[in-house]
Amino acid sequence: MTWNIHGAVSPAGRHDLDRVIALIRRHEPDVVAVQEVEGRNRPGHAPFTALREALGGHAVEAPTMRATDGCYGHALISRWPLEEGTLHDISVPGREPRTAITARLDTPAGALRLLAAHLGLGFGERRAQAARLAALARATTDPLLALGDFNDWEPHGPVDRAFLGTLPSRTRLRSFPVARPLFALDRIYARPRAALLRSWTDPAARDASDHRPVIAEVALGVEGTTRMAVG
Repeated sequence: MTWNIHGAVSPAGRHDLDRVIALIRRHEPDVVAVQEVEGRNRPGHAPFTALREALGGHAVEAPTMRATDGCYGHALISRWPLEEGTLHDISVPGREPRTAITARLDTPAGALRLLAAHLGLGFGERRAQAARLAALARATTDPLLALGDFNDWEPHGPVDRAFLGTLPSRTRLRSFPVARPLFALDRIYARPRAALLRSWTDPAARDASDHRPVIAEVALGVEGTTRMAVG
């Protein structure tokens, strides 16, 4: 699953991290990437910790903005240990700080590489960041999933073009805005092509965020010997 949780604030302005966690757990993802985790100005709340403990216990966290009372960013969370977790600065000068996460997950079918990101809103910014992500994807020949809010409004925009030939399969579900989605901002890319089996969203997210999550089932190994629910 990948989901921009919008600081756990619904379109109606209600903050409820428990509601976010409950929706995610309903889909039982083995791996989940969450964006816009907001810990600033939330006295008594530690959302990164709460999400990690509720959704699998293993995480690589990428805080991109810090304050005295907390931080903001995104995270990759798994039911299984994440190895080689690394943060990559993909920020563009003059724009909001951005960080990509890479990690390795050992499955019964072998290694699976994970790449999680939340890209910028500017076209040039996003194009530069997508090129950095594509280089990270090309650095390994292992099966790989890239998950996140790519903020790419175009059907074949800079992210698709950067991943061409590197990540041949992707979800195409519209996820934003949450009530009546028009844009497929939230995506899961996969290698090999056959790894991505099916994908879906959850309209109940309208009570928890301004994005819908994207959930996918993937198969790894010969004839899909290992199946995972990811997002």
